[in-house]
Amino acid sequence: MITIKSDDEIKIMREAGRVVGQTLEKLVEATKPGVVVKDLDKLVRKEYARLGVIPTFLGYSHPPYPATVCISLNEELVHGIPGNRVIKEGDLVSIDLGATYKGFVGDSAVTIVVGEPSDEQQKLMDVTRESLWRGIRAAKAGVRLGVVSAAIGDYIESQGYGVVREYVGHGVGRQMHEEPQVPNYGPADRGPVLRKGMVLALEPMVTVGDYRTKKHDDGWTVSTLDGSLCAHFEHTIAITDGEAEVLTLP
Repeated sequence: MITIKSDDEIKIMREAGRVVGQTLEKLVEATKPGVVVKDLDKLVRKEYARLGVIPTFLGYSHPPYPATVCISLNEELVHGIPGNRVIKEGDLVSIDLGATYKGFVGDSAVTIVVGEPSDEQQKLMDVTRESLWRGIRAAKAGVRLGVVSAAIGDYIESQGYGVVREYVGHGVGRQMHEEPQVPNYGPADRGPVLRKGMVLALEPMVTVGDYRTKKHDDGWTVSTLDGSLCAHFEHTIAITDGEAEVLTLP
């Protein structure tokens, strides 16, 4: 069942989203050559303790996710567990973060390159980011959810990239994953009609090569099946009477 959020609930989600956006900015700034990935998890724990919010990802699902943030490098797409790897110049790093505030979740992700990006890395990031914003601009009350999916996926494929099928966007609220699922591909004439008060996490996941993925033995980390580079951007948005409101800006 799709839950419609009240104005008061969206006000709380705006605060959760702001914490996520601001903390993501700190993570991006801290992601430099020589940094041990698990130190980024420590940064989130310290920041969330200071702000009095709950790390949404910690202990999530089964097996319980063991960290507060997902850090995925290069061919890793999502759900990378922070560990002892050292970030290097030229690494493509996807950072996915959630926060729970007064019982409501904000969820956002960004992909960056450490140092100077290659042309391939830059175009991949640009296309993925633009596809997210095309989805956001398409998300208006009265249109079918498929209009958002098509806006994202059609643009990605027009640029020659793969659109991941196994992982999709989702509704968000008191739970991180709520109905409806939000595919990043497909026809515009499917899915529920968007209504004011729906809150969605749009998150295009884009590959340079084949769109198929594989899960690692740790039960969480997901990589491209063919080892190609990939990128992931995400915002939590609220459907309004006009343009969608992005809740996870800093």
